[in-house]
Amino acid sequence: MKIIQPLIYAVLISIGIFIGNISNSKNYVHENKIDNILKIIDNHYVDSINYSDFENNTINTFLNELDPHSSYISVNDYKSIEEDMTGSFSGIGVEFNIIEDSIVVISPIEGGPSKKLGIKSGDRIITVEDKDVASIGVKNETVIKLLRGEKGSEVNVKIKRRGTKGLILFKIIRDDIPLVSVSAGILLDDKIGYLKINRFAATTFNEMNKKCNKLINQGMEKLILDFRGNPGGYLHISNQICDEFLKEGELIVFTEGRNRERNEIYATSNGELQNIDIICLIDEGSASASEIVSGAIQDNDRGLIIGRRSFGKGLVQEQIRLTDGSVMRLTTQRYYTPSGRCIQKDYGKNSKEYFLEQYTRNEQLQKYDTLEYKTKEGRLVYGGGGITPDIRINRDTTLNYFPINKMIRDGVINKFCFEKSELLKKTKVKSYKHLQINRIYEDFNNYISNDKLELGEKELKYLKNMLLANISKNIWGENTYYEIICIEDEFVQTALKQFN
Repeated sequence: MKIIQPLIYAVLISIGIFIGNISNSKNYVHENKIDNILKIIDNHYVDSINYSDFENNTINTFLNELDPHSSYISVNDYKSIEEDMTGSFSGIGVEFNIIEDSIVVISPIEGGPSKKLGIKSGDRIITVEDKDVASIGVKNETVIKLLRGEKGSEVNVKIKRRGTKGLILFKIIRDDIPLVSVSAGILLDDKIGYLKINRFAATTFNEMNKKCNKLINQGMEKLILDFRGNPGGYLHISNQICDEFLKEGELIVFTEGRNRERNEIYATSNGELQNIDIICLIDEGSASASEIVSGAIQDNDRGLIIGRRSFGKGLVQEQIRLTDGSVMRLTTQRYYTPSGRCIQKDYGKNSKEYFLEQYTRNEQLQKYDTLEYKTKEGRLVYGGGGITPDIRINRDTTLNYFPINKMIRDGVINKFCFEKSELLKKTKVKSYKHLQINRIYEDFNNYISNDKLELGEKELKYLKNMLLANISKNIWGENTYYEIICIEDEFVQTALKQFN
């Protein structure tokens, strides 16, 4: 059913008003007009209208007219988003991949019910509640729906284990499973630590502190904070993280909106990492809360920012629960870094252009950063489209990663690394340093014998390192993965040079 755009806007404005119970006397006349339009539609429109079928899209269409970040979240979508941001969900506790059309356990999550019951890496889930999930084209979304559920509920799975005849039945009681937002905390040398922060969830501050305390006990004096690809999250969590590094009284961020008073957030005396030297890594995927932390560090001259210009999101959304359990996230304020920068980039012609800009930008040709500001010590910094790093690492446009990325998308690399790691586990190898990277690459070439790889020197080096890192992750975990990845990481190596 096709409805003209003005009619859609009338309907969704009314829905927003009725569901949110938002009233304002100066809009009384407009509300009556909308009521009248709805009555006319109900009484005279040629077809019946099922509002629930299109309200999600129409409300989002309306909110997107305001700005790219105001949005409507349905009841079903809100639950999964909330799980991601609160830092836990209820399920059986396995990391899995779909390999050769079956669900393969990469590793049971530490402390989860599957680990306690003895489910192992390499186990293949064949049925869930007697429903066949092997060789039927099962998708990730379906697996998540089947395995997640209410805490305390039971789910029966049958597993095929290599070397065991028949299927093994496991009756699993679902429990809370932590979602990790700080995926690595390692020492790159005797004194330099590295943290990879993926998002700013409810548990991120505590995760960071736990990992930092462990690294300090191991001798850490300097720290690399990696915010690349971090889309942001909770504003108050980014403020807590800044508070750990800044001195009492230093400005972290301030927010302001048309109907919101200016609110300034300052560091307290609670910071326990004020004497740790820091460098932040950012790229075009670093947004929102990532930019708040990077901007506060830069403007207070607390540390260097290395990488590429960040995404450029300087808008603050407030979450408004509607009466049916759905949520409207409405932009109510802009945030500003301590020097006064609002780093929100231009909205572009439409939302698609806005979100694709990070992939199409050319730093050599474009100059978004035309607004000049001064840091606490008088250094020149720029606003108007993201955080500009102190040390820029330009994208090498001569490199061609397409063949590698295609193998990642097709699952070829994941499948090879999993099978290789399962074989290596049997040899009781103690460290990735005992593995021969050239031998691994030869095995990979034999594995993809039908596909001839033509890679440049840098791309080949990247692929070899990736294979080693992914195999090692399956055997020794996330920290080992990042330890290997950092060896060939230009951003990290640049930071190490600055520290040393």
